[in-house]
Amino acid sequence: MSPAQVIKTTCAYCGVGCGLLATVSAQGTVTIAGDPAHPANYGRLCAKGAALGDTLGHDGRLREPSSAGRVVSWDHALTRVAREFNAVIAEHGPDAVAFYVSGQLSTEDYYVANKLMKGYIGSANIDTNSRLCMASSVAAHKRAFGEDVVPGVYADLELADLVVLVGSNLAWCHPVLQQRLLAARAEHGTRIVVIDPRATATSVDADLHLPLAGGSDVALFNGLLRHVLASAACDRDYVARHTCDSAATAAVTADFDVATVCRITGLERTDVEQFYAWFATNPRTVTVYSQGVNQSRAGTDKVNAIINCHLATGRVGRPGAGPFSVTGQPNAMGGREVGGMATTLAAHLEFDQAHARELVQSFWHSPRMAPAPGLTAVDMFEAVADGRIKALWIMATNPLVSLPQTSTVAAALRRCPFVVVSDISSDSVTTQMADVLLPAAGWGEKDGTVTNSERRISRQRRLVAAPGAAQPDWWIICEVARRMGHGSGFAYAGAAAILREYAALTACGNGGTRALDLGALAQLDAGAYATLAPLQWPVADGAAASADRRLFGDGRFATADGRARFVATPYRGPAASADSD
Repeated sequence: MSPAQVIKTTCAYCGVGCGLLATVSAQGTVTIAGDPAHPANYGRLCAKGAALGDTLGHDGRLREPSSAGRVVSWDHALTRVAREFNAVIAEHGPDAVAFYVSGQLSTEDYYVANKLMKGYIGSANIDTNSRLCMASSVAAHKRAFGEDVVPGVYADLELADLVVLVGSNLAWCHPVLQQRLLAARAEHGTRIVVIDPRATATSVDADLHLPLAGGSDVALFNGLLRHVLASAACDRDYVARHTCDSAATAAVTADFDVATVCRITGLERTDVEQFYAWFATNPRTVTVYSQGVNQSRAGTDKVNAIINCHLATGRVGRPGAGPFSVTGQPNAMGGREVGGMATTLAAHLEFDQAHARELVQSFWHSPRMAPAPGLTAVDMFEAVADGRIKALWIMATNPLVSLPQTSTVAAALRRCPFVVVSDISSDSVTTQMADVLLPAAGWGEKDGTVTNSERRISRQRRLVAAPGAAQPDWWIICEVARRMGHGSGFAYAGAAAILREYAALTACGNGGTRALDLGALAQLDAGAYATLAPLQWPVADGAAASADRRLFGDGRFATADGRARFVATPYRGPAASADSD
């Protein structure tokens, strides 16, 4: 009997990206422990991560491809998908096709899906369920920093003297980060402020809980910026040398005195004053924001209002200081990197950047490049409903549960002439809508990489065989691409080859103009991919290694002039912004 094998991999649940030690027995059972060497968790696990081995059973799994409700071969199913897509494109154009993908995909899966849609089909109609939770932070980072970059690292939670949690129930949603934070407080007295309309498991541990009125976050942080700008906490030299637009932003905050902030937020004056005083007097302050901030029509302004306060104090990318977005899904960050959103190209290249489209098209040898941003998640399903999208491929997500207005989404899918679903589940409300159903390999059954909230790339490794005929998503996408006539662009020997190509794209035409640079991984062979240890980007070719890679700490940002932007955030109120806090 073969001895048990211990395999290092990464948790599949949230954006913390905890390292795991998976012990696979000779009988194929898997037990999970935290990896003490992984920098995200240092051996800690939450209850969900510890129970991951229990998810590897095959009950309810989709095992074989099917077409029109009948089990078929892979060749039959893939050929039908390719034929239907090509027919729709020929008759109605590339924008009549769309992909709706997921933060549950690996970076390699995401990369080839984006490449097929934007570079070979020729439309940007690919978007992700991560849109629902992360788009606000993406947009705010771009407005302030010039690029979608989280400057800090998890270690900053342990170095900070003050940690402000905004719209973040860390204890439930990112438990290992909460464990690290509470351990730091026990060691050196870190103060914790929780800003949340609700009393939560996280607020129980707070030194100060601010139960503000829903949708009033911008008012609270506009008041904080006004307070900071009038105090010694304002780093005027930093503002002058490294930022733009501070005067216009300050003008918007002029009316937000404490009395006004209290009237809008419903908070007690003493609590607001305490929060403002703590923020002003603690140079080592980290502000963590999550879905309570992002999932709002005013979400982008909320994030920029937070970032404004850090720019005014020069607290960006420094040990124990910075604004910090924590993601919900395990590979929300990886999907953003490779262009898995309708509004970007790939590798942090943007449609509105001069020559970016040509650079990507040349790199991919693309026959037909998307000319402009595509339809984002909600708009995509509206286009399905009104007939503009006639062929839709849903990968690794269940939009009939996760999207808003699910009855409208269901009606749209029933009207769509051709729906493809790749999933591990044999019977979800979304798989029931599929004309073609494709069995995908799940976590623990395929190889790939994911990127966590602190920009750390980690390997997910195959632990057990997939059931039946199930295959990795990247393989399924490439096989469809081949049958559509694009085989030369998708002839990958494995996941390692995809990562190499993506890494090379991040370095192509970069020269330090984009923070996202994985050039050091562009020559990674299969053996090095197999043993790849966790690392943070950027990892430019030839760059020195670093344990914790903070960005922007030198005051140089990813904008054309190297300066960060203050962004004016007028308070519009929940009625005007239709807030959904």
